[in-house]
Amino acid sequence: MRAWVASPVLCVDTTAYKFDLVWPSLRVLARSSPSDKYVLVTGIINSKLSKNREVVAVTGDGTNDAPALKAADVGFAMGIAGTDVAKNASDIILTDDNFTSIVKACMWGRNVYDSISKFLQFQLTVNVVAVMLCFIGSCAHGASPLRAVPMLWVNLIMDTFASLALATEPPTTDLLNRKPYGRTKPLISRTMLKNIIGHSVYQMVVMLIILFYGQTLFKLDEASYDTDDPTTHGTILFNAFVWMQIFNEINSRKCHGERNVFKGIFNNYIFVGVIVGTTCAQIVLIQFGGHAFSTKGLNWYEWLICVAIGAFELIWGQVVASIPKTIIPSGMRLGTQPFTQEEATQARMLWMRSLKRVQHQIRVANAFKRAGHERHRRLSLLAEASSNSLKSNPSDASQAHWWTKKSSDSDIKLRGMKPASQPLLEGDEDDTNV
Repeated sequence: MRAWVASPVLCVDTTAYKFDLVWPSLRVLARSSPSDKYVLVTGIINSKLSKNREVVAVTGDGTNDAPALKAADVGFAMGIAGTDVAKNASDIILTDDNFTSIVKACMWGRNVYDSISKFLQFQLTVNVVAVMLCFIGSCAHGASPLRAVPMLWVNLIMDTFASLALATEPPTTDLLNRKPYGRTKPLISRTMLKNIIGHSVYQMVVMLIILFYGQTLFKLDEASYDTDDPTTHGTILFNAFVWMQIFNEINSRKCHGERNVFKGIFNNYIFVGVIVGTTCAQIVLIQFGGHAFSTKGLNWYEWLICVAIGAFELIWGQVVASIPKTIIPSGMRLGTQPFTQEEATQARMLWMRSLKRVQHQIRVANAFKRAGHERHRRLSLLAEASSNSLKSNPSDASQAHWWTKKSSDSDIKLRGMKPASQPLLEGDEDDTNV
């Protein structure tokens, strides 16, 4: 490949057209000054040579490098040799001043992006199935197939445990073999949307079969919607749903169409721990939950069916992976439009307004708390003074009682109530409980 060695004068004096002819082949910028860095960064960003805007990263350690670090999409500053001005203008600080750390930063950045995609793929699948199941069950039988406490357990699996399992995947060198993501790449790609729709269809079909035909298939005496007590039918429905989520969580480890979902699974001990812990907790909830969790113990045959339904998610995942993503229209991708400056400003203003409102409510709560403490302190001091007066002079008991009664009546009036010793006037309402 041919390399160009450009001088500072060439970068400064050339027009945008000539600049676009030079920079794609540029490999070394000899004896460049901080201003040359700035010109090169802004020139590549404003270039019209390619269809998409280029993403530019630049390194710097001096104060004069701050404009280039600020103008670039990603600015790297040196943590040891870099100045404070350069560090403040940069996005990432290399604490060891080693350029190989940039590769690690790229690897971790892609890993974080993939972790968000995995969690979204898993959570959206659970949400779609749970909402549709509760809606159809409520319309058909007047009650949700999933009771309140089992639904809380599903939410715990879906949010807390899934985020711990899928967001703690360690980065691998395979991430560097992929092309970088574009600035307008959708947050939910067509591959992810294909996985969400595919797994949601399978889970919905299974849940509806168990809901409407489970009583006949399992030869049960009563259905879950016939009584409010825990039933075997409702327990099978809940158990099969959870087992499908457990195995779909394994499928969600890969969100780019990979087939081997078990690759590197034992490198993430948190993921293995979450799967094992969720499995053990599910067994305990089903067999010993009782009325608290609206469950009834199952026999070995019913357990085998529920686990088999969940395990089939792994086979179904291979079927979904074989379907080309082109069947999903490109217009169905979500999150392709980046935020404009106006939208970002509005979001920042809403965030600050909400924060101010919360701070104001905290100040009001603290003011009421201080007033309550002050009133309690005054009453305690008054009671202590009355007690000491009685001990020193028993003849002042009636006077001490009068002072105590007067303080109590004053406190009642401050709260808008009438003292107990004062009779209510005719027509007045007793508002002591307001």
